Amino acid sequence: MSTLTRPERAKPNILITGTPGTGKSTTSADIAEALGFAHLNVGDIVKSEKCYESRDEEFDAYMLDDDKLIDEMEPMVADGGCVVDFHSCEMFPERWFDLVLVLRASTEVLFDRLTERNYSEKKREENMTAEIMQVVAEEARESYAEEIVHEVQSNTVEDMEANVERVKQWAEAWKANNP
Repeated sequence: MSTLTRPERAKPNILITGTPGTGKSTTSADIAEALGFAHLNVGDIVKSEKCYESRDEEFDAYMLDDDKLIDEMEPMVADGGCVVDFHSCEMFPERWFDLVLVLRASTEVLFDRLTERNYSEKKREENMTAEIMQVVAEEARESYAEEIVHEVQSNTVEDMEANVERVKQWAEAWKANNP
């Protein structure tokens, strides 16, 4: 059991993470709607608040300014009730989250999703390798208390719906244990 002290909040914060293409945005939006929480798409915040230092054109990605991003998001998550959606998690303070859900997808499903997004071959290969090597899952396990990190499959609509239901049940238990 972790000895980490989290701030007292009326509602928990949830992080949905995973390799690009695993269904984070869809799952996060569905969970936020089901719980009546705010959905914070970190990629959108990075762009709208210019929380980046530069842009890597080869990978069509922003080079984050982690400090600016954290400063921007801190007041958003302070009171709880947020579902945060991002492909990386190590930069976020551990105290922010009560549940970290790592979405996983089979290589066949992931390949098709990334191809549909018109990812370059190099970007698709990098993300496929990251999923195979469990990069995001390992990052989550190293960054957060073991008991709050859960890996779930996200290959089908049924998987995504089941994940939303699991999180709804978890949130009910959290509320019962944190009156």
